[in-house]
Amino acid sequence: MVWIIVAIIAIIIIAIIVMYNSLVSAKIKVDNAWSQIDVQLQRRFDLIPNFVETVKGYMSHESETFEKIAQLRTSWANSNSISEKASLDGELSNALKTIMAVSESYPDLKANQNFMQLSEELRNTENKISFSRQFYNDTVTMYNEKLQMFPSNIIANIFHFTERDLFEAESEEARKNVKVDFGTKA
Repeated sequence: MVWIIVAIIAIIIIAIIVMYNSLVSAKIKVDNAWSQIDVQLQRRFDLIPNFVETVKGYMSHESETFEKIAQLRTSWANSNSISEKASLDGELSNALKTIMAVSESYPDLKANQNFMQLSEELRNTENKISFSRQFYNDTVTMYNEKLQMFPSNIIANIFHFTERDLFEAESEEARKNVKVDFGTKA
């Protein structure tokens, strides 16, 4: 009888250890997934000054957009939370889409080798950011499921594991297509 009780206790302890380690592993994967987004966002921010300088000479009337990009870069560098960075990322993506769309009306700019190279690098980086966001959200979803599913939810509550936020567009504006107006400014 004593051996049965010892065996049951041992099984319970092993189960707790396995669930705890599984939660820790999932949490580390979430942190790593966010880090991958962060790396790609930093790469994009490193490319932007060169891109803006290349475009500025051709598109001097777009100074509002250039100023907004500079503000967003500063805000992003100073932000700490995932939701803040997600919001700023959405705004920056919209500003970059505007520049890319407006650049279509500047044949000399489109033919500029530096512009073409930087545009391609930004496109590739945007694709990597998109993939990283998807991977992050998948990883967060798996982690959050573990926090809610029985019996790992009990272990998660005991050891104070908390849910993570998904990376999503913060506003309706970020979900819309960018509208480009080629009208002249007075």
